[in-house]
Amino acid sequence: MAKWIDVSTSRHQLKLFDGNKLIKTYPIAVGKILSPTPSGTYTIINKQPDPGGPFGVLWMGLSKPHYGIHGTNNPASIGKNVSHGCIRMFNHDVLELSSRVSIGTWVSIHK
Repeated sequence: MAKWIDVSTSRHQLKLFDGNKLIKTYPIAVGKILSPTPSGTYTIINKQPDPGGPFGVLWMGLSKPHYGIHGTNNPASIGKNVSHGCIRMFNHDVLELSSRVSIGTWVSIHK
């Protein structure tokens, strides 16, 4: 079984699984009420180091256009509903996660 990512927007958690085995849980920030993180199942389609702006050290784009998992230049925002729908992580966490998953990895997002 391949690695996959489970995102709970209500718990502000991103969990990395290998099949049924939990590898690690990361704290995240998610979308605000007016720009919620979209529920559904997507895949990681690209990785971009140093994307600039508010995206921290790394951007991993999802198969839903304009949405991704990325770092942040505002670590105080982690654990809150503050983004425009993206999944925001601490920079050191997004680098670790990126090193453990490949393009094509499933991402399941739910409340």
